Amino acid sequence: MKITFLGAAHEVTGSCTLLEANGKNILIDCGLEQGIDIYENCEIPVAACDIDAVCLTHAHIDHSGKIPALVAEGFKGEIYSTLATRKLCNIMLRDSAHIQEFEAEWRNRKAKRAGQGEYVPLYTLQDAENALKLFKHYDYNEPTEIFDGVRITFIDAGHLLGSASILFEITEGEKTERIIFSGDLGNTNRPLINDSSNPPVADYVVVESTYGDRTHGARPDYTAQLTEILQETFDRGGNVVIPSFAVGRTQEMLYLIRNIKEQGLVKNHANFAVYVDSPLAVEATNIYSSGLTDYYDSETLDLLEQGIDPIRFNGLKLSVTSDDSKMINFDESPKVILSASGMCEAGRIRHHLKHNLWRSDSTILFVGYQSEGTVGRKLVDGETTVKLFGEEINVKARIATLQGISGHADRDMMLDWLSHTKSTVKTVFVNHGDDSVCDIFAADIETKLGIKAIAPFSGDKYDLMTGECLEKGRIVRIEKRSEGRHRADTVFARLYAAGQRLLSVINKNKESSNKEIAKFADQITALCDKYDK
Repeated sequence: MKITFLGAAHEVTGSCTLLEANGKNILIDCGLEQGIDIYENCEIPVAACDIDAVCLTHAHIDHSGKIPALVAEGFKGEIYSTLATRKLCNIMLRDSAHIQEFEAEWRNRKAKRAGQGEYVPLYTLQDAENALKLFKHYDYNEPTEIFDGVRITFIDAGHLLGSASILFEITEGEKTERIIFSGDLGNTNRPLINDSSNPPVADYVVVESTYGDRTHGARPDYTAQLTEILQETFDRGGNVVIPSFAVGRTQEMLYLIRNIKEQGLVKNHANFAVYVDSPLAVEATNIYSSGLTDYYDSETLDLLEQGIDPIRFNGLKLSVTSDDSKMINFDESPKVILSASGMCEAGRIRHHLKHNLWRSDSTILFVGYQSEGTVGRKLVDGETTVKLFGEEINVKARIATLQGISGHADRDMMLDWLSHTKSTVKTVFVNHGDDSVCDIFAADIETKLGIKAIAPFSGDKYDLMTGECLEKGRIVRIEKRSEGRHRADTVFARLYAAGQRLLSVINKNKESSNKEIAKFADQITALCDKYDK
């Protein structure tokens, strides 16, 4: 049994891992990269026609978005997922194909005028249609043998409707190894869906680390935060524009707004309109309302039993056509506009930013992770101008963030999740995190849980029967940050890891003599005094 890390290695997006077991080649996720690429990813080392299956953790494009390209290259195996993931991919992969085709059409118009060659899209709508025919779905906690000696079980990951961690139980000869791929682990106590389930014991774990260097802090009152932003903005006569991921985050925001409206928390603007301006988000909202009750939490089920739709309410307006979208900006009353994409890199949200960023009475509210290099990240980081459609736009609107509503588990949540496997785990592989964060979280796992942890790079290959590293990937940086910035991040990761080791050494010296402990404390205090400037 061998594992090769291909995507989301020292990066957050583009998840893709190759598992070789019992003569079968299995991909866990096959995602598109989004935002700035930091490292050049290795190609999948086997031909698409020689890949026997794809096991998909969830529908987000950074995990599923290259599956149609794989099909276009000759993949004909089955794609295993949960039912909700299959339904969401049915709209998300089609939408992604439309984007690929539209971009190709736009590039080719420019190329023709410049006398350049034709640009070919990564995949087409037909490729997406062909991929969707290969899906096969299973329930949570339903062990399924997909090949001789290869059994998988989907476990609720609490990140998105239908999201899963995947347990592989692989028997080769007389030996069985268990490996868990965490997928994206969800934050706790979020609207609509359950928290992630605790993992079973395993020999190896591949875990994400999106927020592996921080905690979300005490759970904030999302409703109170959002109410305050709506009230202040509406009182100024402005709009609240929310760049929101079409699948998952948009539906969570609708859940919160329905609650605010139901309780009458926004004063003097009780009938404010809420526009969902994204065809994909509209379709996803319909799927969330389609009776997939096995994926809902108890609070959502209680609402449904009372005949209350948890994400629909008076004043909700679903915008599908481009004409629908344009008309929103002719509505001069204060309103909420939920639009994709969540990082402001594409889609209708860019038009709404163009119409609202320059207005001091409006608020741009971010409710999700913003990758480095994206327009969303630039706004959150305080840029005073951004370029949209070739035009420089002054940023006069209030830029706000809904604290704590991340769809990802934080460091302590992930450590707690891992602690349920620690008695048997030989190695934890850390991926799906920013460059330095992968190293920081790996160090935390070793010092706090006492488990060997590795943050592999793209192309790193391991034998899971022996634990041996068979091959190291070729590390090629391609992102635009300066080398000095990279060195600073790497050195800080070393410093953080050293600090975690110091805590471990302190704990080991708990039973030392008082004299030795006092001497050690004085040395640490002197070191702190030297650098605490």
